[in-house]
Amino acid sequence: MRWINRRPGRLFGIVLAALPFIAVLIFYMIGSEMRLAVNPQDKLLPAPTTILATAERLLTEPDRRSGEILFWLDTAASLQRLAIGVAIAASMALVMGILIGMLPYMRAPFAPFVAVFSMVPPLAVLPILFILLGLGETSKVALIVIGIAPFLIRDMSQRVFDLPNEQFIKAQTLGASSLAIGLHVVLPQVLPRLIGAVRLSLGPAWLFLIAAEAIASDQGLGYRIFLVRRYLAMDVILTYVFWITFLAFLLDLALRQIAKRAFPWDGEAI
Repeated sequence: MRWINRRPGRLFGIVLAALPFIAVLIFYMIGSEMRLAVNPQDKLLPAPTTILATAERLLTEPDRRSGEILFWLDTAASLQRLAIGVAIAASMALVMGILIGMLPYMRAPFAPFVAVFSMVPPLAVLPILFILLGLGETSKVALIVIGIAPFLIRDMSQRVFDLPNEQFIKAQTLGASSLAIGLHVVLPQVLPRLIGAVRLSLGPAWLFLIAAEAIASDQGLGYRIFLVRRYLAMDVILTYVFWITFLAFLLDLALRQIAKRAFPWDGEAI
């Protein structure tokens, strides 16, 4: 049998998926042990036991000044900003994508504009956002929206544009209006695609969030990482990096499960 037709079993698939993570952990442990053997005070590659002890301290010990656990406050602040930014961007993409994809009079002026706007590096406009919107929550959320909305809009509009023209002809033959076509023909078919596009945009969204928090914030996961970097506290930084990665994985998994349950007929939702 050709390799292209071979499929690993469920258990063997789990083992194969775990192998790269195990390899990275082993290489890290070897590198950490080698550096600590030369310099026991080395901070660049702390031992895994040190990272675990730091994680336990961050997750359980309250701050001496405020009496609150800063780790969870940072997590809540970052997730709130991320959720608001992604929700606004997804809503804009759904509406604008359908309009641009369906209506030629919307496609003509806005499709080129969105295409050009998507080429603007979002981090380059961050200082402009801080000047115009201040250093508060608005500028951080705006950066996420500016960073991912153009990609989502282009993806949605292209998805609508690629729908078979026969569907629109049949709907019009049955007397459907443009609004009815958008709600009953286009919308059900692009919603699974929207969830998939949001999943792909979560990585850039986290990047823009961390960048905004690092430059101007007093709370958040990105703020805390850049705050402790001056002390070379790699155990704290790695704990936050692992936590951000885990949160991103959970969000991606949640969106995937929502798509599978809400749209079981769609192959892209699997």
